[in-house]
Amino acid sequence: MSSKTAVVVLSDPSTGTDEALGRVFDALATAWEFAQDGEALVLFQGTGTRWPAVLADSDHPAHELYTAVKKQVATVASSGCTTVFGANAGIEAEGIKQIGQNHAPGTPGIASIRELVQSGYRILTF
Repeated sequence: MSSKTAVVVLSDPSTGTDEALGRVFDALATAWEFAQDGEALVLFQGTGTRWPAVLADSDHPAHELYTAVKKQVATVASSGCTTVFGANAGIEAEGIKQIGQNHAPGTPGIASIRELVQSGYRILTF
């Protein structure tokens, strides 16, 4: 079993639904758990790139978990998705590294799931 796990956050906080909150909460808890006994990575991709700005609010119910995860787990965001979904300010304010190795047509480069798989990561999506 791989000791490297990439947790991909795709849910959109702007929906304001319990489902979106549940997904990001479970994603962060899963990343934290895998980091206890291996290498974990949180990738904010798609509309999920909007989450860091929301989670930075100390009144948010997942703020404490987000803060704990950021201390233990590499956290990155898809650069193309960050641009497309208007999340640049939040990603930059949180100091999250942007990656964009997949130069799919019509994009400025998005995170490469293929590269993560080739690097030995198992992929979990939320």
